[in-house]
Amino acid sequence: MSVWLPTAPCTPQGCATHRQATAGPVRAAVRLLAGLAAVASGVLLAPFAALLTLALGAAVRHRLTRCWARAVLRAFGVRVRVVGVPHGLRGSLVVANHISWLDIPLVAAVLPGRMLAKSEVRSWPLLGPLAARGGTLFLERDRLRTLPATVAAMADALRAGARVAVFPEGSTWCGRGQGRFRPAAFQAALDAGVAVQPVRITFSPTGAAAFVGDDPLLASLWRVVTARALTAEIRLLPPILPGSRPDRRSLALAAQLAVASDSANLPSLSVHQCVSSMPAATSSVRTPS
Repeated sequence: MSVWLPTAPCTPQGCATHRQATAGPVRAAVRLLAGLAAVASGVLLAPFAALLTLALGAAVRHRLTRCWARAVLRAFGVRVRVVGVPHGLRGSLVVANHISWLDIPLVAAVLPGRMLAKSEVRSWPLLGPLAARGGTLFLERDRLRTLPATVAAMADALRAGARVAVFPEGSTWCGRGQGRFRPAAFQAALDAGVAVQPVRITFSPTGAAAFVGDDPLLASLWRVVTARALTAEIRLLPPILPGSRPDRRSLALAAQLAVASDSANLPSLSVHQCVSSMPAATSSVRTPS
């Protein structure tokens, strides 16, 4: 793995533990099975959705994607709160802070489109095949020379009127802090002449949703399904219009500050601050290794 890859100070032991009231094991098991079944249904129905898209257009695919993503979140026991409305501009680069694998269906439930994901997602069970069939653009993060081609593919999709969603921090944070927005993806918005839609994602309770560091996916799944009243909020901030920023670095900084200023948190927290900001313990939940 290349040393230039972005990292976060958050760790599973310090930031991704859930210490509030939990759901019982039976309810958690039902949620887990329901969530996996909902994801699997997306894999099975993806070819059908592709045929509908060819026959009826992208609007139908977006409607199906919204329904499926909301069903996945509901099955895993996640409540969704949406603040704001999407702008009406054709094509846009959606940029959001990154906390969890839940961010992907959360964004798709509100702003369906094509995603930019790390190439490792291809090998994930269920989600990998679904992402590939859904038109996800994959980035080889440890091969810097492939980045220009990926940015060019994003720009082509944006010019064609597609919405492309990116998590420009390049790594997940626990939600109590935020990383720097890397500027590379913003070049695609500049090249295509489209708006940037900043999005702020928050979860409550935060530790239940956080998927950071070397946290095993199974452990994260179990935290999610055992959490009580897990709520995801997605806040759509005012778009940054084409031509308002001269280069990708200033555009990335503007989006980063917009997302950071919408939160009571500082733009960056240390490991100690992440741990000390966790809520007081009321009960614990065991997670599989």
